[in-house]
Amino acid sequence: MNRNASTDSHPLVSAADLAAELASPAPDGTGLVLLDVRWELGGPPGRPAYEAGHIPGAVYVDLDTELAAPPGEGGRHPLPDLGVFGAAMRAAGVSSGSRVVTYDGGLGWAAARAWWLLRWAGHPDVRVLDGGLAAWRGELSTAVPETVPGDFVPVPGGLPLLDADGAAALARTGLLLDARAGERYRGEVEPIDPVGGHIPGAVSAPTAENVARDGRFLPVEALAARFKELGALDAPEVGVYCGSGVSGAHEVLALETAGVRAALYAGSWSDWTRDPSRPVATGPERG
Repeated sequence: MNRNASTDSHPLVSAADLAAELASPAPDGTGLVLLDVRWELGGPPGRPAYEAGHIPGAVYVDLDTELAAPPGEGGRHPLPDLGVFGAAMRAAGVSSGSRVVTYDGGLGWAAARAWWLLRWAGHPDVRVLDGGLAAWRGELSTAVPETVPGDFVPVPGGLPLLDADGAAALARTGLLLDARAGERYRGEVEPIDPVGGHIPGAVSAPTAENVARDGRFLPVEALAARFKELGALDAPEVGVYCGSGVSGAHEVLALETAGVRAALYAGSWSDWTRDPSRPVATGPERG
């Protein structure tokens, strides 16, 4: 696992830069595909919001059915079936040579999930709209675009992936970050999964601390300083988990922005706690 992130493509794009790209198509003909991935944990479906207004040309992608398999083995948001995921991306117009930008309502978690899946599945050029739709200052459209089917075929392995055993081992040999809220990490509350607490050895690193009040990521220097303090810049390997692999993808994106390649435990806490024999730590201390 390479600790240093690739510099092939910066993982974030500002609203201003995205508007400029949409206004001036690439001279080489490389298509720009916009994916609207609005989703909220426990919230209403995102499609009605998409239909009420989206960035012109954007195609809606459903996180629960196209970016995840049904809950069960693997947690609340297991990795999707590759056939289902690939078909959804091709239907949205994604080709191997496309430039892809994902966005959501502003929190960034769902957009990061789409970014991570595409990068993990081998797509080389995927970015997230920094600040999501809330940062967009251009017009919105209610028209559902007619897309030309793409040719993207998922080939897993583009980003590192952890299972439960791998996450447990990494907590001992490297740095495993828990992206959930601190009170869930400490085991004080657990509103969703069977038990509170964290994987022994994991370090608390709430995703919310990677962004400013407007939902945009902190400057690169600030992210690097945060992850240096957490030990990510010096660790031989870095991994991340959350509740079900959604906000954890956001933390992986923040690390990538700061220049650190991190693995994602996609099943995360919802997968870990499915097996009652797995150890659970509580309290603020590491390990």
